[in-house]
Amino acid sequence: MPTEEELMARAAELLARGPLLPPPTERKRLREAAGLTQEDVAIALQTKRETVNGWETGRTMPRPPRLAAYKHLLDGWAAMYPAPTDNADAPSGVTAKVPETFTSVPVAPEARTLSTAPASEAATMTVSENIQPRPTDNAAAPAAASRPARTARPSSTSRRPAARKAAPANTPAGTDPRFANGPIAVVDVDADGQVLAYCVGGLVLDVPAKSIPALVDWTLKDAKLGQPQLSGPGKDADPLLVLTQSALERYGLPTTLTDEERLAGRIPEGHKVIKQLARAEWKLTKRGFGPWARIYRPAQGSERACVQLCIPSWNALDTRHWGQAGQLPPAELARVLGVYASRVMTPRGSTAVTGLELMTALHPPTRASEPDESGKRHSEHNPGSLGKDPVDCAPCEAPDGHPLLKDLPRFHVRGPGEKLFEEAYDWARPMTDAECTLRHLVGIDVNMAFAAGANGLVVGLGAPTHVKAPVFDPKLPGSWLVDLSHVDLSRVKLGKDKWADLDGSLLPSPFTPKGERPEGPAWYATPTVAYAVELGYDVTPLEAYVRYENGRYLDGWYNRLRDAYLATMADLGVHADLSPADFLAAMDGYKERDPELAIVVSAIKATVKGGLGKLRERPRGEGWRPGGPWRALSRPTWRPDIRAAVISRTRINLHRKIVKHAAFTGQYPVAILSDCVVYAADGTSPLDFLPYRDGKPLPGGFKLGINPGLVKHEGTQSVLWGEEVRERFDAPELNLARYIKDGTVTDADNGE
Repeated sequence: MPTEEELMARAAELLARGPLLPPPTERKRLREAAGLTQEDVAIALQTKRETVNGWETGRTMPRPPRLAAYKHLLDGWAAMYPAPTDNADAPSGVTAKVPETFTSVPVAPEARTLSTAPASEAATMTVSENIQPRPTDNAAAPAAASRPARTARPSSTSRRPAARKAAPANTPAGTDPRFANGPIAVVDVDADGQVLAYCVGGLVLDVPAKSIPALVDWTLKDAKLGQPQLSGPGKDADPLLVLTQSALERYGLPTTLTDEERLAGRIPEGHKVIKQLARAEWKLTKRGFGPWARIYRPAQGSERACVQLCIPSWNALDTRHWGQAGQLPPAELARVLGVYASRVMTPRGSTAVTGLELMTALHPPTRASEPDESGKRHSEHNPGSLGKDPVDCAPCEAPDGHPLLKDLPRFHVRGPGEKLFEEAYDWARPMTDAECTLRHLVGIDVNMAFAAGANGLVVGLGAPTHVKAPVFDPKLPGSWLVDLSHVDLSRVKLGKDKWADLDGSLLPSPFTPKGERPEGPAWYATPTVAYAVELGYDVTPLEAYVRYENGRYLDGWYNRLRDAYLATMADLGVHADLSPADFLAAMDGYKERDPELAIVVSAIKATVKGGLGKLRERPRGEGWRPGGPWRALSRPTWRPDIRAAVISRTRINLHRKIVKHAAFTGQYPVAILSDCVVYAADGTSPLDFLPYRDGKPLPGGFKLGINPGLVKHEGTQSVLWGEEVRERFDAPELNLARYIKDGTVTDADNGE
């Protein structure tokens, strides 16, 4: 029997082992309350994001010296963002538990909730910010966020679903009391004529506003809508109001735009609602009152006064990316936009605009300086950002019509030696006799391919420097004029001192989007030239435009979108640690499990591609003439070089996998379109041609899974279908990857 002194000594040993940390869930809550990502913490503590994720999920614990530093961070956050007490601020008579989506129940507006019918099984599945082990059985994960309390006042069920799905449980909690009701609200009018605001988590607020100016005032003063900044020096997201058709009628706005208004992208300046706003001293941005109107007053110090409107019936939600979201009842629409906002950011317009704005939100151009001698702080450049001023691109990076090219002859067509042309694959070839004896064509698609291409990519942050006869540096982002026509795909290097002999005639060139072998010098982005070196060939650039100021600008952007994608797919039952066969089974029909979350997945994917596309936005109307400037050129985020680098790396990543696969299996692709590759196979599944040994894929080759960069099944058609289609259109090189998903071919391939 130990003595009291021995037990006390052992207790003292435990106390001396180091600082105690709060529970893992509280660690995550504190970080999110501070508006920081796992990547931010990892950079500060000089470790990996996956390590921080392990600390927040309880799988691992920090060790000295990071343990003390991590506890110091948590203690500081705990002092600034104390844990909320359940129902501490709830109105009298309310006993329901506060939902995970919020930290307090609002007091000012009158709150209601929707039906408390159970959420669907798919909606209750959870996943951490990164990869979490999936449940050992098929039972649903813990229930999603409970619904907020409602007042005793009865409410109409008009325009509300009989059984509403809750926001997924792993939607980040809104811990900032300023934004207790979430980032968005859908404004609708019920059958009794009451204006209601449907918020995330099932909360419904009464809206007293009788006009658009009053609605803006109510939103900023009483609604508690908005979203904290995503980065320390950034700005809070403005509240977003979605106006249904009945709300438009109530506030004197047209439910649809005329053809003239639609082409103009706004209602006329003389509209009565715009006059009401002007009398109330509210302003509109240059884009006017359109599908994504922004109503503001000039900022007073750090206080912003801005509300954004989204009007689905004016085509604010593009059906290519948002599906039928604009037709959903208000509660369901609030759920869709709320999940997207909490996981990506509050929409700032189209998915393309939001993707670009996300880059800036994560890397604001300026920050507050350290106090000067008088104690004042000043705005200064934020390291790692693109800054607040635009920079000129290199002439080779400029699209046709750019002011840098104004002195070119009117009908001059620039060739590869004058123009950087980094685009995604659009390549196909005739099938061999051996391939025609196989039964099926199987398409595989790379998940979030362009996001994966951005991950870890070093891009230029500043202006280019022109260099003659440079020595190629694979770590230096830029554009290089170099001859790669000598690279022979029949013999390539696969690793250190390991070469492989391939049938180069069956492979696309990695250097051109159409897969044609280059002829003579051409402009390439750094990842393309680096791949030529990787394949075992020397390169001798003639000139280059390089960027000595550079960094991994897109890492935070990638992490945010990856986490949003993985979390939403997990809610749909597709987890990151599934075996290949289980993954294919989980992907089969995943959209039908929860069509609303499937819309969120589509929007996240569109945010990736659209955001990258905005880096080289072309003129759209604006009275533009070739050789003149257009509006997008005034943005620091107009960076065609960054777009080119991401596309280059994405295409190279795909080609590397194709080469590894060919060297190991002797199989070659029949067609490639962007991130989809088609192979001939005896079976209908990717498992019929992808090499797996003991459940493990070919190193460096294609791997089935949901993570960005891994592949999924795109579709399967018969070889006879492929040959019949090509014969029908007399096109032996018709790109079958374009139609592999459902086999529908409505017209000859025109490259669009």
